[in-house]
Amino acid sequence: MAKELKTTSDFITIPVQNSATIDLSVDQKLSNDKKSYYRGLIEAFLFLSDAPANLGVLAKQCQLDRVNTRQILDEIIDDYEEREGGFVLRELAGGYQFITSENYSVTLKEHFKGQKRERLSRATMETLAIISYQQPITLPEIDEIRGTSSRTMLSNLLQYKLVKSQGNKPVPGKPVLYVTTSTFLAEFSLSSLNDLPSMKEVKELEFDSLDSLGKIDSLN
Repeated sequence: MAKELKTTSDFITIPVQNSATIDLSVDQKLSNDKKSYYRGLIEAFLFLSDAPANLGVLAKQCQLDRVNTRQILDEIIDDYEEREGGFVLRELAGGYQFITSENYSVTLKEHFKGQKRERLSRATMETLAIISYQQPITLPEIDEIRGTSSRTMLSNLLQYKLVKSQGNKPVPGKPVLYVTTSTFLAEFSLSSLNDLPSMKEVKELEFDSLDSLGKIDSLN
């Protein structure tokens, strides 16, 4: 579940649009030359994006229909996997992103270990785990499960954009409900919440293993 390191230091942020409002063209039959062009264009957009790029957004940016965009993405995933190079394309958090290959993760982590990174505390990781498995959930409910105040931990998670508010619970006082975000999925290399390990698997992890997952790269 740990995210592979991204070694590119500078990114250009590509604005994310709401794919539901995107007017895509009808499916096209592409020539080999056209397909090669669109493949290169998609790779370029993915390389410049600092977050997983949504299929609909990529299609709009490339002025290409969804069917061909998805087919090209699948081909890129397969090709980079087969070549066993330094990075691969993965479907993460509802989008697509280039990440470094796990084959080189040990060496890369050793090389970059001196760079400043912020580590989530045990209490913050515990709070994040509760939200992950119990969402949507309120702060009082989190406090009840942990047996102590979680306000500071929740504030940290909101700051890192790992969780967000999502409406209010229809009970007296209408407390705010909290859920995890697409940033959470991307940080932990999850395509969706269905990829979360089972509670049994989580309980079998040593704390050091959990703590190693809670690293937020402060260089991005």
